[in-house]
Amino acid sequence: MATLYRAVHYWLVDHPIITQYEWKPRQSPGASPLFLSITVTFYLSLTLLLHRYPTLPPPPSSALRLAAVFHNATLCLLSGVMAVGCALSVLHQTPPDNPSWCICFPAGSTTPRGPTFFWAHVFYFSKILEFVDTLLILLSGSCSRRLSFLHVYHHAVVPVMCYLWLAAAQTLMPVGLVTNAAVHVLMYAYYLLSAIGLRPGWKRMVTNCQITQFLYGYLVSGLMLYLHFTGSGCSGFGAWGFSTLFTTSLLALFVNFHLKNYAHARKMKPADRLVLGKDKRP
Repeated sequence: MATLYRAVHYWLVDHPIITQYEWKPRQSPGASPLFLSITVTFYLSLTLLLHRYPTLPPPPSSALRLAAVFHNATLCLLSGVMAVGCALSVLHQTPPDNPSWCICFPAGSTTPRGPTFFWAHVFYFSKILEFVDTLLILLSGSCSRRLSFLHVYHHAVVPVMCYLWLAAAQTLMPVGLVTNAAVHVLMYAYYLLSAIGLRPGWKRMVTNCQITQFLYGYLVSGLMLYLHFTGSGCSGFGAWGFSTLFTTSLLALFVNFHLKNYAHARKMKPADRLVLGKDKRP
């Protein structure tokens, strides 16, 4: 077990590429507002174009299923690696005399370097990879059922938030990364099993976990605010404000989704759900 831990720790924390990582504006991959703007604009334009003018011929269902299996398996595995890698990196990088470092990067003296920020950079690019979620929905022809405002809004704004995490060395970045990546392990595992023909019985649990991560973020933010105003300040406070406003809007949308898809379904009789084709139970 100790040997396995040392191997995992080396490849996720101690490897030279990871330990020597540093975010350099306009030099590191994707480290410029221009790259971010072009990427998000392209995503929104392509989504709007394919949604309103579906010109691409539908691919064979077998090919689409295979692509979905590969995509969801990749993101499920990557999410797990990011969650573990960032958690280990935080433990490694936290100064012995500052145990609250992971929730309050010291203002004015924190630069985005080291293994914790390496995983933030990987996380940033993983959110661009998640654009494929939308493409798979568009190609499957199930837009009216699955392509919601919540879906597109979430995918378009998350990369902006992740960019600010790095550009501003934002406080609470490790908390947001680890909790979100952990929830995405569960979410993409659900999508993976669905793509191979199974239907797991924990669809509602995925939504509940997504809502819980936002509530947990508020709890930790309260502690961060205390440290910020009673100490010398926490790094990236403005970027934290943007993240908080964004996650608040997501929380409202997720709660609305939960009420529409689960609370309403519980009020209907089972026979009614089957007749109307709205049995949303996983």
